[in-house]
Amino acid sequence: MLYDIKDMLTQLSDTGPHAAAASIPVAFPVDQDLCVNVKNQPIVDLDSSYLSAFGTLETAELTPLVQLDWIYGINTQTGSTTGTTGTVATATTSSGRLALTCGTDLKVYRRGYHAKMIVPPALFGHEVAGTVVELGTGVTRFAVGDRVVALNSAPCGNCYYCKRQQENLCEHLIFNNGAYAKFIRIPDAIVAQNTLKLPDSMPFEQAALTEPLACALHALLDSDPKPNDTIAIIGAGPLGLLLIHAAALQGLRVIAVVKRDEQVTLAKHFGAHQVVQLGTVNDPIAAVRALTDDMRGVDIAIEAVATAQTWQWAVEMVRKGGTVNFFGGPPAGTKVELDTNLLHYSDITLLATFHHTPTICRKAFELICDERFLAADFLTSRAKLVDLGAVLRRLMNRTNDIKTVIVP
Repeated sequence: MLYDIKDMLTQLSDTGPHAAAASIPVAFPVDQDLCVNVKNQPIVDLDSSYLSAFGTLETAELTPLVQLDWIYGINTQTGSTTGTTGTVATATTSSGRLALTCGTDLKVYRRGYHAKMIVPPALFGHEVAGTVVELGTGVTRFAVGDRVVALNSAPCGNCYYCKRQQENLCEHLIFNNGAYAKFIRIPDAIVAQNTLKLPDSMPFEQAALTEPLACALHALLDSDPKPNDTIAIIGAGPLGLLLIHAAALQGLRVIAVVKRDEQVTLAKHFGAHQVVQLGTVNDPIAAVRALTDDMRGVDIAIEAVATAQTWQWAVEMVRKGGTVNFFGGPPAGTKVELDTNLLHYSDITLLATFHHTPTICRKAFELICDERFLAADFLTSRAKLVDLGAVLRRLMNRTNDIKTVIVP
């Protein structure tokens, strides 16, 4: 079904002298209004050729994607259109601003929701790097023209969780979405805590890998690997491959569990020592254990597929006293059955890792700066912003792409 977009879009307005024309994709779930506020001024130059819809939430198909042309700059965190105090704006030149596709965005596009990061209808896209074009009041660490990567969140620093160095669980965690656009405003908390200047030699597209790598690195470090540990990583999507690469660079023995032929090649390229391919073995659990001494199991298993079945596999692949990290986030309401006898008498540690922290983001950024990190190899295609809908539909068909660079 197509929505009467012009009726839905009478709430946007010009933000005044600091406005910047943008081309912004917005995810519209069924029967909801546009998330931003404001002055009852109509949108300018809405090009209906960009409108498309791909199903409804009721049928568990795709969230409609609407391409809005010439929307003026909106604060993508608050919906506010007044002022720029405490914010940095990053924007495009002909080659100076881009975003990357992300599995999280794809999940929002498919499912119509995200548990924490975004509540559609909303601007989306969150892996972004660019050039500072305007400074808010009080910003002193950055200057116009600085090349930066802006992470997608910042903690409050004062709540129960922040005081225990669990900033990813902050009760007031600020998220910033809207990277699929020509300009994006960065909230003051992210400017202060989670915006980093790029070395002159670092391309924007490689810098934009900081956010997904931070998530992967967080899971790896949470799992507390020891030197020479054997680790099974289940899944070879973008985050699975980042996990494989980070673990290999840390000196761990990596066993990758993958599905498709091309994933076998990619897993080995990014450092997997051995690969178990589904469909070529009768029992993936036994196949992984067979690659360990005395079939004892791996020291660490990280699940990066987000299904109940692969959560169960991870528990059965790990050795006595080992650690399982449920990194993949299945759809809301998913239930998993686990063998409590196995968990208890094998003394298995279960944990889950969500998101990242400012400290982890800096570690990820440092790793990208390491010449051993194959940043360019994760960037497998490029597309224009106006083609984003087609890119997301293609990614849903399980292509060989790891990350697509989206440019205005």
